[in-house]
Amino acid sequence: MFETIIEKDKELLIFLNNLGSEYWDPFWLAVTNQLNWIPLFVFILFLIIKSFGWKRGGFIILSMIILVAFSDQFTNLIKNFFGRLRPNNDQEIKHLLRTLINPQSFSFISGHATTSTFFTVYVVLMLKDKYKYIPLLLFFPMIFSYSRLYLGVHFPLDIFFGICSGVLLANCYFAIYKRIDKKLFD
Repeated sequence: MFETIIEKDKELLIFLNNLGSEYWDPFWLAVTNQLNWIPLFVFILFLIIKSFGWKRGGFIILSMIILVAFSDQFTNLIKNFFGRLRPNNDQEIKHLLRTLINPQSFSFISGHATTSTFFTVYVVLMLKDKYKYIPLLLFFPMIFSYSRLYLGVHFPLDIFFGICSGVLLANCYFAIYKRIDKKLFD
């Protein structure tokens, strides 16, 4: 059964990846580059300082820096534990994929999907009572994560479990944040 799931995962990636075209390649290469999202991150930092002030906002920003560092190490731990080859390194299917980049680390789970979802869900939980449209930020991890399929460097299950991990971690982290915030600022 597990082997059937893995085979279907590969088939779905090949299908999704081959929907791409040279016309869209520059767009998806830009989407997958974290540096291109800096304006969004600056906007989020602005909203946090505006909503919570410098003292509490600074604490929240520090918590977000810790969140990203933790998420990065968490995904590396999971990747090294499972050791699943990236699609672009999988001899069975790499010739069937359109790959534009060639990372060499392991695939499962996607760091892009985990960290972007973790970060964004945390921000949404933090700001949902202050800004009506803040859930629109959730488009960021969806687009960011899909770019990894388009580029042929992650399997759909890597993305799915990365997103699930990000949601779970964000909710746990937010619960911890609320306890600490209550002690420090109430």
